[in-house]
Amino acid sequence: MAVMTTELAHQERLTRERKRWGWERFAVHAVLLAFVALALGPILIVIVNSLKTTPAIFGGPFALPTAETFSLAGYERVFTRGNFLANYCNSLIVTVGSVVLTVAFSTLAAFALVEYRVRGVAVLAGLFIVGVMLPIRLGTIPLIKIMIALNLMDSLVALILVYTAMSVPLGVTLMMTYFRTIPGELKEAARVDGASEFRTFTIILPLVRPGLAAVATVTMLPIWNDLWFPLILAPSKANQTVTLGVQQFAGQFLNDYPALLAALTLGALPLVVLFTVFSRQFIRGLSAGYGK
Repeated sequence: MAVMTTELAHQERLTRERKRWGWERFAVHAVLLAFVALALGPILIVIVNSLKTTPAIFGGPFALPTAETFSLAGYERVFTRGNFLANYCNSLIVTVGSVVLTVAFSTLAAFALVEYRVRGVAVLAGLFIVGVMLPIRLGTIPLIKIMIALNLMDSLVALILVYTAMSVPLGVTLMMTYFRTIPGELKEAARVDGASEFRTFTIILPLVRPGLAAVATVTMLPIWNDLWFPLILAPSKANQTVTLGVQQFAGQFLNDYPALLAALTLGALPLVVLFTVFSRQFIRGLSAGYGK
């Protein structure tokens, strides 16, 4: 009898815990869905209204396009009057070039700072951390003077160099946390087998792939969205990036709301697609890097 009473009490306690946990999960999911709606709502409104005529935008900004209100005229004006294809190519060149250089330099520097115990390593690592905290825009005037001296003003190379310098400190800081988790026995075994330092580096490189993905994603987002340096270092029409092209297009077609919304959609679409594809690697790599 006592055993049955104990089992009933245990089952009742489990039932109460399941109900409480069920309500907690419901509350958490409700809050998360509210944040998702708050974040995605404005983006969806922009996309939906870019597919409508101007009267339909003012008549029902929250309504979906119908057969009468649907229109792609805004996108047609963007591609015929704007310079979006060239802007996309410029942004792609700058972003890919900066990400590749940042990942390469950050990985090599982080490996050296973690592996080699020489005098001054702690100071160098501290300088990279300071570089994360200092905004590079404070050095805009010296950067302009440097680019003029190197004859790189109004070029994509200037943007790639500046973005790489801007992103390397954070990349080194993240990659150092990953290299510290690699077992020393693995590296020592590679050296005992006669592997060179570069060969040892390539052997352990696959073990830090989440860090490489995190550095690439963290670097890509601010570069694609930046307006400051393209406006200063590469303002000509031939070298405009997507963000600068959208800003100037918006100034020229301020009253053409379908074209304006279409330009905003086209400017943000590649970044949204890339982040959606690599969001899992980004979150996993970034959280693991900061958690170590």
